[in-house]
Amino acid sequence: MFSVTRLFRFLACLPLPLMQRLGRALGWVVWGLSPTYRHNFKANVQAAGVAWRDARPAIAAMGAMVAELPWVWMRPHSAVLDGLVQWDGAEHFEAAMQAGKGVIIMSPHLGSWEIGAQAIAEKFGPLHGPMVVLFRPARKAWLEPLVANARTRPYLDSAPTSLAGVRTLMRTLRHGGYTAILPDQVPPQGQGVWAPFFGREVYTMTLLFKLAQQTGAQVIMTWCERLPTDQGFCMHMRPFDAPEMRDVSVSPEVAAAAMNRGVEAMVRHAPGQYLWGYARSKQPRAES
Repeated sequence: MFSVTRLFRFLACLPLPLMQRLGRALGWVVWGLSPTYRHNFKANVQAAGVAWRDARPAIAAMGAMVAELPWVWMRPHSAVLDGLVQWDGAEHFEAAMQAGKGVIIMSPHLGSWEIGAQAIAEKFGPLHGPMVVLFRPARKAWLEPLVANARTRPYLDSAPTSLAGVRTLMRTLRHGGYTAILPDQVPPQGQGVWAPFFGREVYTMTLLFKLAQQTGAQVIMTWCERLPTDQGFCMHMRPFDAPEMRDVSVSPEVAAAAMNRGVEAMVRHAPGQYLWGYARSKQPRAES
């Protein structure tokens, strides 16, 4: 564990563009070595009706995302993202916060979502306070100190993935705070419903839209686009005003389908940076 931490600290000292270049090569190595990954990737792209030429860059992008993690997780807290991230639509977030609504960042496995979370906390934290997110401890013991360091950065607070954590999010939103949720992550059994997503029925979380319905928080579609090497990132933010996010009378299945359509819209903006290899249609696990 100690040696892995030291390795990540060393890699975090290397220039980020260099790590991204190495990562793109890594993405193609994984593609060549893993038949399961290739199968999931191709099947998901085909089901979504996305042209192969548009999805193919995601093979290298997956490797770049992985190679960014040492820098994202282990760089000194003094190494801020200012100047590395451009902003497109931040006024939508600011308007919702100034209205006292609270904000739910709906950010799928698209682009560099880890950098996106830190960028949001750094930009808006000084004025609006910390972003509160649910955090499940790493399943692998050697990952724990690495992930924990990423979750304790300035203006980024974590709550446990439990009923107590959900209550913390409710209080945060009702008091005009903000959180971020990965809407395309397969939830544990009993915490989701089956709903269409890119041509397939997938087990879809209910947490995001239930929080929006019960608190009146504004949902903001957000994705962190990875720009060409040496150009940094661009954070895109758009309000998601689907009526199902506010109407408590609709069924969970209807609300989940609406949420999935929002995720699809984001992915179609940058299909070459989506995590197509993720087994989105897998069966949910039993909660431990």
